[in-house]
Amino acid sequence: MPLHLIVVTAERTVLDRTDVQRVIVPTTEGQITLLPMHAPLMASLAIGELVAVTPTGSEAMAVHGGFVQIVRDTVTILADAAERVEDIDEERAEAARARAQRRLAGERITTEEGQVDLLRARLSMERALVRVKVRRRRRGTGAPAMTDRA
Repeated sequence: MPLHLIVVTAERTVLDRTDVQRVIVPTTEGQITLLPMHAPLMASLAIGELVAVTPTGSEAMAVHGGFVQIVRDTVTILADAAERVEDIDEERAEAARARAQRRLAGERITTEEGQVDLLRARLSMERALVRVKVRRRRRGTGAPAMTDRA
């Protein structure tokens, strides 16, 4: 019996498949693999790569926070942001990574506002790195599932 995988953001449904054999998900507690007949679970998503393995290959996307829930072979991903590999613009992601890297290389500001800017730059860097990594890893179709974290 396959899994039903639904990936949604506030703006749209990113993926809705009913033939998924397993889902590899980055959670804040580490990467997990969800299989049919999995015990009910809810967990927080980390920034990383989500992989859905199907009978015809695998489908990857970059996810940026949110929640994952599995109940009765239905996996629901409520993501802050999610991008399918084919929707990732590698040049744009590289430019975002470079901008974040320049911000992080700047002076450390000790004001509260400066610390918020530093946190934003770190998160921006992490999101950009995941986009680049997922896109480069999945340039071809049906690439095997990778299991290391971003």
